[in-house]
Amino acid sequence: MAQRTFAIGDIHGDLVSLKKTLALLPPLDAQDTLVLMGDYVDRGPESAQVIEFIRTELPKRVPGKLVCLRGNHEDGWLRVLSFGWSEFVMPSANGCLATLRSFNHDPTRENDLLPTRAELTALQTGAFFPADVVEWMKSLPFFYEDEHAIYVHAGLLEKDGQWIHPADVQDPAQMLWVRTMRFFDGYRGKRVVCGHTSTDVLPPELSSFTPEDPLDMWVRENVVVVDTGCGKGGFLTALELPTMKVYESRN
Repeated sequence: MAQRTFAIGDIHGDLVSLKKTLALLPPLDAQDTLVLMGDYVDRGPESAQVIEFIRTELPKRVPGKLVCLRGNHEDGWLRVLSFGWSEFVMPSANGCLATLRSFNHDPTRENDLLPTRAELTALQTGAFFPADVVEWMKSLPFFYEDEHAIYVHAGLLEKDGQWIHPADVQDPAQMLWVRTMRFFDGYRGKRVVCGHTSTDVLPPELSSFTPEDPLDMWVRENVVVVDTGCGKGGFLTALELPTMKVYESRN
């Protein structure tokens, strides 16, 4: 069978959608690659369980290569652990409280949007993360490339009018946070698959993939965005390359 790559968008603590999407994929073989685009934590209720599944169960299901990229939410928590970052953990929209509660195994407070005093302290330090999970997050690569595409969480960087290959970026963490329309609309080069930016905020009229559905995967000639809002009311998308076949957890 041809060497296929399956890229799965931002999961954000939604283990149910991850399992459902994986069940939709065709049987994988030793020549296939599964790429997870990052953002395994925050917002959804099962961040700890998602990481456990990815680390222990998923390798058993993938006979070929499994690539887990670093997302900006993993990068954000690593910054919290290193020097603190209130601006990341405090906004409720970032969903960091849900991650804390998933690791503390406290389902009784899932519907309480306000953190307790103890939870506020824990959020500020990130000390609730087990040491092995922290090391795993540190080990996550910033990008992956194969014959089909370049895979990076948020997008490529531009300098002096030229798009920089991820291997040549001096601070690769920037590729986890960048969000500019110039990249989505103006990048030309080898196809890039990314997540990070929810497709519902991208102009649907620029997408060649079901522009009538702004929630769907977003496709330009050289850029594909597979963050379809999983963990925050949307669904999870997997893209098969080179055929461009799409699998969605909402189906």
